[in-house]
Formats: sequence, C-alpha cells, structure tokens
Amino acid sequence: MGLKPDFWIREMALEHTMIDPFTDGQVRNGVISYGLSSYGYDIRVADEFKVFTSGMGDLSVVDPKHLATEAMVDFRGPVCIIPPNSFALARSLEYIRMPRNVLGAVLGKSTYARCGIVTNFTPLEPGWHGYITIEISNTTPLPAKIYSNEGIAQVLFFEGDAPCEVSYADKQGKYQGQQGVVLPRL
Repeated sequence: MGLKPDFWIREMALEHTMIDPFTDGQVRNGVISYGLSSYGYDIRVADEFKVFTSGMGDLSVVDPKHLATEAMVDFRGPVCIIPPNSFALARSLEYIRMPRNVLGAVLGKSTYARCGIVTNFTPLEPGWHGYITIEISNTTPLPAKIYSNEGIAQVLFFEGDAPCEVSYADKQGKYQGQQGVVLPRL
C-alpha cells in the first residue's frame, strides 16, 4: 500500500482510464513538463480560465458562499495572463477517475512556484471523477503568464489498506463529474 509508482499509474491509466488523456513518460522539450514520472503524474492546464478581476461588478468582499461571478472574466487561449496579486481558476486537461481505495494529493510545479505563482488543490477523494479545478494565484506585483497545455501540477496516488466505506461517488459529492472550470458550490 502507500504511494504508487510509475508502473501502477501506467496500468491504471491504460487499463482503467484513470487518467485520460495519458502521456507515458515526461514531455520536457521547450515546455513546462508533464506526463508520467517515477511516483506521480504531471497534469496539464487546459486553455480554459476564469480570471478574477477585482474592478468588475460591485465587489466589496470575496465570499465563498456567494462568489460574485461578474468578477470572473472567461478567457480561452494558449497563454493566460493573471493580473498582479490576483488569481484565476482553470481546469486540468486530463480527466481523472479515482479508484475507490486511492486518494490523490496534488502539488504545484516548482517552475511556477519559483516565479511566485502558486497553485492550490483539494484532495482527489476515492471514487471522485472529473476535470480537476485548479486555483492559480499570482502573488507578485506584476502580471503572470500561465501556459495552456503544459504542466501545472503533479498528482500523487496513495492507496489505502482497504476500500473506504463511503466514497465520494456514494455520497454524491457536489463536484462529481465536473466539466469545465467549476466555481464554488454549496
């Protein structure tokens, strides 16, 4: 049990469509790397973003129970510019299907972190499936570039000793099967 290696990830992706599309091995030439690594899988960010723009709408506070959708500007393209001290929501290019006895932990890539660009994720719960919603924060005082279809984060897969009693699918989680960039839901 524990952290799963490359051969397990490959088998689960190819035989059980755990990762779709799946890239067997690391792609690095001229891009921020993505694909299978020794103990994880580097996901890519799709070309679909919702960029937070504080000057839009009547926004006095950011409220996770009532996010002002007028403050989110839709953008689609090969490079997304995130304003200084702001953030964007995006989605993974890969659709993920978590096995019932596996938890996914997602960590940002150092290439972005070394530039003051931070990604945030919640665990990928056993039984969950969908595109991963990615929060990308620009902590710098300058605009920041995010490259679509290139690496953004790494998923680590942790297998439990036994399948869980209640999976994300069983409890009909509110983000099950999410498509596109998904805003907070109650």
